[in-house]
Amino acid sequence: MTDLTHAHAVSLSTVPNLRDLGGWTTADGRRVRSGLVFRSTELHRLAGDDLTKFDALGITAVYDLRTVAERSAAPDPALPGVVEVPLDVLADSSTAIPARLNEVVADPAAVAAASEALGGGKAAELMEGTYRQILTLPSAHAAYHRLFSALAEPVQPGAALFHCTTGKDRTGWAAATFLSVLGVGRDEVFEDYLLTNDELIPALHPVFAAFQAAGGDPEVLKPILGVQRNYLEGAFEEMTAQFGDIEGYFRDGLGLDPAVPEALRKRYLDE
Repeated sequence: MTDLTHAHAVSLSTVPNLRDLGGWTTADGRRVRSGLVFRSTELHRLAGDDLTKFDALGITAVYDLRTVAERSAAPDPALPGVVEVPLDVLADSSTAIPARLNEVVADPAAVAAASEALGGGKAAELMEGTYRQILTLPSAHAAYHRLFSALAEPVQPGAALFHCTTGKDRTGWAAATFLSVLGVGRDEVFEDYLLTNDELIPALHPVFAAFQAAGGDPEVLKPILGVQRNYLEGAFEEMTAQFGDIEGYFRDGLGLDPAVPEALRKRYLDE
């Protein structure tokens, strides 16, 4: 039995920021079914008792939103009965910060030199720019097309999980659009999104400490390793400007048939 630190969170020490996207209520009073779709950080540290807890979630498909370099540096473990599907959201971007987060974790001394360049709000500006970029990158459109197609019509029974490196940006947008297309209100979508600051940041205390010990300003890391409301707001603003609404984004941005949102609602909402 997994321990819950929040109504939606699953407490695994080796996989922080893991939570169930079920349980949220839609504007018309329906509820997102629990135990079917999860979001998390990368899984390469999954071990010990956490393997048993993870197996109990019934996950049979993992959608990895990381770049080729990220997957090579920290590959997910091969799990029995689990299909791994790589979906490189940022393949068409060489500048997006989320794809370079492992540099911060692996070599804080090298990144410490960037403290001045990223201070004064610059890091937050770069992060918000990345979110808007996700709405325009062909690789992002292709990745999310495949993700939502697969969620709408799973090839095998069981639950699904999607993740990136820290489970907050590429994963955050996937979760926000998944909940939005189901009809969950914007306030609840932001609530799920901002839970990352509670579920992830405490697990990254050693990273902040190492960065500071190397001469860096830990305040610089907060907008990079956490989430801010304006990041997701910027993405939604870009979506509205380009596609009108969530239905338009699925149809015109991701190139999905209108039957896909309907299939998602049928599969993941209780009547």
